[in-house]
Amino acid sequence: MRLALLVPGGSGQLGRDLAAKAGPEVDVLAPSSAELNLTSVGDVLSAVGALASRAAASGAFPVVLNAAAYTAVDAAEKDEKRAFAVNVDGPRVLAAACASRRVPLVHVSTDYVFPGDASRPYEVTDALGPHTAYGRTKAAGEDAVLGSGARSWVVRTSWVYGKSGKNFVKTMARLEQEKDTLSVVDDQVGSPTWSADLAAGLVELAGFLAEDRGPASPVLHCTGAGEVSWCGFAKAIFTELGADPGRVKPCTTADYPLPAPRPAYSVLSNASWREAGLTPVRSWEDALKAYFAGA
Repeated sequence: MRLALLVPGGSGQLGRDLAAKAGPEVDVLAPSSAELNLTSVGDVLSAVGALASRAAASGAFPVVLNAAAYTAVDAAEKDEKRAFAVNVDGPRVLAAACASRRVPLVHVSTDYVFPGDASRPYEVTDALGPHTAYGRTKAAGEDAVLGSGARSWVVRTSWVYGKSGKNFVKTMARLEQEKDTLSVVDDQVGSPTWSADLAAGLVELAGFLAEDRGPASPVLHCTGAGEVSWCGFAKAIFTELGADPGRVKPCTTADYPLPAPRPAYSVLSNASWREAGLTPVRSWEDALKAYFAGA
């Protein structure tokens, strides 16, 4: 069945890739956060209503893929109220609108909802325990969505980078030009995820919903396969740039203090994604190569 998608946060790196991965046959509306304020009940009701009406007129299946979020991890420590408005109030309003129009909702969340002290990949059933304002608001946002009565799913991801916006890959590429050497934290481990791969997975999930094949689990994990430290990731980026990875030096979290504590281990298990029958995400190494190859 043909899809009709509403993508709040459409100007972000994930939102842009969602619009691109949907393809020309999919009816996509991807408003920026300025164009669609999720904390405005009227605006959200209007946007979801328009999606439902457009889909009904064309015989398409409507799905909302929420890519909007307050992701400034350090800034959230000083402005948790703003982070709460975007990451909790916004999704709550969106979910209520979806419930009222019977439109499925897929809400994107983060590894920061976990405490980050595990020794094996987090499963969707593991207890949450965020240590940051950002993580707390994202965890509360998950609860708001799943408790809304809407037909909804939460998809957690981690270490996202893309062609647009600010991200670790683009920062490392810039610093490679500016510095002879640089120190990067080597005691934080996670799974880098190219936003294009995440977007492709979310569009596939939307297709499953249109075919009435919605996953039994309301929470899924979708990240690049494998794990690496930030330092290891930086070295891999330097290699793809044709630069000497030896210029990247390891340091510890204590050497680089930040307002918001970073999880030491935030690898998410993709078992739930595979069990749902969705296409397994490729390794973070292969994705990084494709990113630099322009694929």
